[in-house]
Amino acid sequence: MAEPSRRSRWYFGGLASAGAACCTHPLDLLKVHLQTQEEAKMRMTRMAVHVVRNDGFLALYNGLSASLCRQLTYSLTRFAIYETARDLVMRKDKKPLPFYQKVAIAALGGCCGGFVGAPADLVNVRMQNDMKLPVELRRNYKHAVDGIYRVVCEEGLRNLFSGSSMAASRGIIVTVGQLSCYDQAKQLVLNTGLFRDNVFTHFLSSFIAGGCATVLCQPFDVLKTRLMNSKGEYRGVLHCVIDTAKLGPQAFYKGFFPASIRLVPHTILTFVFLEQLRSHFGLISIG
Repeated sequence: MAEPSRRSRWYFGGLASAGAACCTHPLDLLKVHLQTQEEAKMRMTRMAVHVVRNDGFLALYNGLSASLCRQLTYSLTRFAIYETARDLVMRKDKKPLPFYQKVAIAALGGCCGGFVGAPADLVNVRMQNDMKLPVELRRNYKHAVDGIYRVVCEEGLRNLFSGSSMAASRGIIVTVGQLSCYDQAKQLVLNTGLFRDNVFTHFLSSFIAGGCATVLCQPFDVLKTRLMNSKGEYRGVLHCVIDTAKLGPQAFYKGFFPASIRLVPHTILTFVFLEQLRSHFGLISIG
């Protein structure tokens, strides 16, 4: 007798992403440092050595609380919307969704998730980049909640959502690259008949999705980081785009290699964790 199929609970995506963030946070921190340096002279390995030598090994985990807060807002929202909407449509139509419908649902989830997660994302970028600033200019947030509270008190509620339009745009791109591409890749891999629905299939599908997401979202990621880390020098997104473009087209892909090293493993771990949560604790599908 075949085992009953299971589907995710609405919060599984947030938990899986938070678990992945705990593993990949040092890579995310190095990516932010590479994107915000004025002259692209340090490579990832050299930057890692520089951070550890100057601030200690634990400095690689600066801003971890903000990163977890971001995953439990941004990723939880986008996964909840995407998987809930996808499962509802699939149960109604009794067949897999075409790719364009997956993209549309992922775009909606990514937009909502990017906006909801913008405050934690802003604090995350600032905490990761704090060690690069002179001591007298460091913000020294104790943790994510302290950072959000201080931004509201010192800069106003509006500044808490600084760069939220860019975060929402990036959320759309990365969610399309991750969620819809993962589902499509998994469907295509299983349809070959050569693979079963197991960890290897989850790994292969998420590897493909991670590559797609990195290529699509890197320019948005660079702009978002610059906007969130700014001290008022940009008048808006367009000004940031123009200023970045002055450095050449390659400026939009600054830190691409560390971004792929961070995003691809993060995508793989997220979906491997998600599939394990689903298979062991998911809701049993009826009919």
